[in-house]
Amino acid sequence: MPEEPGQGRRKAARLDDRQFLAVVENAPLVSMDIVVRDPSGRVLLGFRENEPARHSWFVPGGRIGKNESLDDAFYRITREELGKAFDRTQAAFLGVYEHFYTTNAGGLPGFGTHYVALGYEVTVSEPLSPPREQHSRYDWFTVADLLAARDVHPNTKHFF
Repeated sequence: MPEEPGQGRRKAARLDDRQFLAVVENAPLVSMDIVVRDPSGRVLLGFRENEPARHSWFVPGGRIGKNESLDDAFYRITREELGKAFDRTQAAFLGVYEHFYTTNAGGLPGFGTHYVALGYEVTVSEPLSPPREQHSRYDWFTVADLLAARDVHPNTKHFF
């Protein structure tokens, strides 16, 4: 029987909050950001409820964990952020981006967050049901509208 996508994948190591914030203070994080387009070319953005980039529209994405392959990370991140898992082979690689923030996930003073983000793009033809853990709402934007919107984060605009 063929292996279902995502089964047998290596789980990423998880840090507790204290360990994670020590990493944020002292090292860059590596993440994947996913530009999700519908067949008409509109882009799915979520309104972030946590730092960094709180209260701005942002593309879905997430951190890559220690010992997590890029393929496993892409599968997990799309499942967690979009409610549907995709294989990295279904995506186009957009490039490597740097994101600098003055804030951090713990809301602690004195240090920001630095991400090295791997950008990918997928096109979806069916409706998605993204979870609401990090984003309070989702909406589809034309590229022109997202570039003009003041509440779309500048790091999201870099993808376009």
